[in-house]
Amino acid sequence: MNPPLVVGVDGSQAGLRAVDRAVDEAALRGVPLRVVYASRWEHYEGVSPTGDPRTPPDQALAENIVRAAARRARRRRTGVEIVTDVLPEDPAYGLLRESAGAAALVLGTRGRSGVVETLLGSVASEVAARSACPVVVVRGSHDNRVRPAEGVGPVVLGLGARGPDSAALRFALQEARLRGAPLDAVRAWRPPLRPAPGPAFSTAGPDHPAEREAAEALAATVRDAPADVRLRPHAVEGRPREVLLDASREAGLLVVGARRPPGHTGPWSGRIAHTVLHRSACPVAVVPERA
Repeated sequence: MNPPLVVGVDGSQAGLRAVDRAVDEAALRGVPLRVVYASRWEHYEGVSPTGDPRTPPDQALAENIVRAAARRARRRRTGVEIVTDVLPEDPAYGLLRESAGAAALVLGTRGRSGVVETLLGSVASEVAARSACPVVVVRGSHDNRVRPAEGVGPVVLGLGARGPDSAALRFALQEARLRGAPLDAVRAWRPPLRPAPGPAFSTAGPDHPAEREAAEALAATVRDAPADVRLRPHAVEGRPREVLLDASREAGLLVVGARRPPGHTGPWSGRIAHTVLHRSACPVAVVPERA
């Protein structure tokens, strides 16, 4: 059986938008959707709103939240198998455990605590930095409906030093194929701070050595891409973070890789992934890369 897509919910509108995105994605992939709520409700005591003294109130709230999210998902995509679960543990820890057996995790950007939209919720940030599977963080004002259709925004992939074995590249190719969308593979370049010795050259333009180097690296990375994906390579002058943020304004999904340093066991998503998670105009997928 194919691993499920997992969506984390907390009763917020951001969580419900994540449910919409997740069930659309599950329908395209042909996999089950697992709707989970993680909270340490076992530390609370009291009488349940249902009147059952044996059920802690936070547990009853969690069960209501996952049931409501599942009903919403079933109305949106009737053919998707949907299961729910309430995890009595810290939200970040529970979602990270889920990531070990998931095709991908889908999360919203702001939760019930009312964090302002320009700041990423601590749970989504920690999970994206440590997850064993790709994490899609739903942000921006785009319609979340994922479907193959004419005019759908492209999948944008930020390419760095990884070659054709990049997990982010494989994920982006799959997403573009599922959506019937073009894949814009983007590699940023910048002229050196000091001119190289010898004849003077322009700091910008198609003949700049740094641009040629970026274009050649990009071509080598995507050379073996499948023919059924409309792949459009772009070598763009600028800082990688700013180039990707600019591309996110017209994108349906922005994909970046996250490679942890060897021996690193704590949270790590890299500066580029951290920035786009906070500021992207569209949903962001952070894909873990092998060290």
